[in-house]
Amino acid sequence: MKKSVFYGALAAAVVFGGAAGAATLDDVKARGNLNCGVSTGLVGFASPDASGNWQGFDVAVCRAVAAAVLGDPQAVEFIPTTGKTRFTALASGEVDMLARNTTWTFSRDTDLKLDFIGVNYYDGQGFMVPKALGVTSAKDLDGATVCIQTGTTTELNLADFFRVNNISYEPVPIETNAEAQQQYLAEACDVYTTDASGLAATRASFESPGDHVILPEIISKEPLGPVVRHGDNEWG
Repeated sequence: MKKSVFYGALAAAVVFGGAAGAATLDDVKARGNLNCGVSTGLVGFASPDASGNWQGFDVAVCRAVAAAVLGDPQAVEFIPTTGKTRFTALASGEVDMLARNTTWTFSRDTDLKLDFIGVNYYDGQGFMVPKALGVTSAKDLDGATVCIQTGTTTELNLADFFRVNNISYEPVPIETNAEAQQQYLAEACDVYTTDASGLAATRASFESPGDHVILPEIISKEPLGPVVRHGDNEWG
């Protein structure tokens, strides 16, 4: 399988459309639309606007694939998935592909039998805290409660960072960005950690974004990209 770096939706259309495998391609054509797994809502990547129309970078990738395969960028069914449900949705055939903030890792590529098509966004995990907390570094978070999305690489990175720096934390498990935002603003956790792009998008949506700070530490490298099922190499 060719591992190409995606530089946007146009590249996605070329790769997905140019070498689509018969099985999935035939299913998509027979159905008349692409079932595209996206996040449950992350501004800038995939989120519905006030009219219910999905917008964002990952949405553009889905539409590019639909345009390449079906000749219609609107022929997409956007299916929200969480960190826990995304891979099951793909493996079961509920979605034809994932275009959401999903990190390409060796274990996912092999153990979960997934095929990552390429990298379309390089990210890194960061931390956001209320300015009133008076914290200027993630290394000052000893004993903090941390909102963390389950079923993600973020969980593992967080545990590694705190262990290496000999500090402790209490996880507050959440499943979606919306839940994280709600819990964080309700002060159910001191810190929200996720990809830096997600933190920036979340902070921008706050009524008073200036009351919150994204700390300088980036504790991981997160190559994000579209995913198909293993064995769907030609579709990918």
